Amino acid sequence: MGLFRNSLCAMALSLFAASAGNAATLLEPTLHVKPQGVEGGGGRVALTLDACGGKTDTRILSALVDNRIPATIFVTGIWLKRNAEAVEIMRAHPDLFELENHGGRHIPAVDTPQKIYGIRSAGSPDAVQAEVESGAAALAGAGGPAPRWFRGATAEYSPSAIAMIRRLGFKIAGFSVNGDGGSLLGAKETARRIGAAKDGDVIIAHINQPTHAAGEGVVQGLLALKQKGMTFVRLDDAEGIGNDGTTD
Repeated sequence: MGLFRNSLCAMALSLFAASAGNAATLLEPTLHVKPQGVEGGGGRVALTLDACGGKTDTRILSALVDNRIPATIFVTGIWLKRNAEAVEIMRAHPDLFELENHGGRHIPAVDTPQKIYGIRSAGSPDAVQAEVESGAAALAGAGGPAPRWFRGATAEYSPSAIAMIRRLGFKIAGFSVNGDGGSLLGAKETARRIGAAKDGDVIIAHINQPTHAAGEGVVQGLLALKQKGMTFVRLDDAEGIGNDGTTD
């Protein structure tokens, strides 16, 4: 009986080890734009906003239009279907808004089965490819230029998925300032984080949570940066430099 129990324990350990060995090492890439190198508090930053699903935070959208602040918006196929009015506003201001690929269904670009922040990953190379290509197709269907950048759900990737996405022709958008903590932070902390951005930083925040306090903080932080004399650039208008093979 003891021998049988020991055999079961050994099998369990073996299966656990095999599972751990198959789990992908996830990467959360960084991204910077080429600094402007202006002395006295100026410089330039890139604002990137994720539109994962749900609705549109009009507080942020209106502030961007009213204050002429350019932004790169990463949209999913889900969000595009539900937010035609916001897309129309963005398309009406091509000098401000650059729409890029956030995937078809907001599925993490990880090619092994696991959960990231509670979201089930794509789970296979084919599923990663489908997520990327369906997001690009959704953008094509909405009109406008073809996307050149991709950001996956949760902004975490398996190394092999990064290589595949690059082969599909997309640069991968990391970031250097997490502005709103997935839209879960309060207004004060969000404003503090964004307002502290430095020359060359790439900010990530969200534009799809109109009921969250973080949206108010996004606006406050952006206006604080503008007051400091920061220039805002879109990713396609700047030389973005990422690590982990995401842009080279």
